[in-house]
Amino acid sequence: MKMDEMLDEMRDVNLNYLMLAQNMIQHDKATAVFRLGISRDVADLIENLTPAQILKLAGSGMLVSRFRFDDGMVLNLLTNYTKDRALAQSHAAILMAGQAMETA
Repeated sequence: MKMDEMLDEMRDVNLNYLMLAQNMIQHDKATAVFRLGISRDVADLIENLTPAQILKLAGSGMLVSRFRFDDGMVLNLLTNYTKDRALAQSHAAILMAGQAMETA
């Protein structure tokens, strides 16, 4: 993959993430803050972004989201646990809720 193609892919990922995040925040801010793993301050900033600002941020050349699976146990629960999928997802959500939120 060429660098230009990679930057285009990152822009697309960023644009989709920012549009989804903004929609989630506008619909239910408390749930969005939890699911996105962001602070309320960052949620407020995302909520108030204009379409032009979203496009500019999406094309910044770096990913605006990050992997929240710093803990191997959480990643394993979400990808490999097969006995009781709902229980594994609930356990993973509990573990992730205990992680510190990103701060602005």
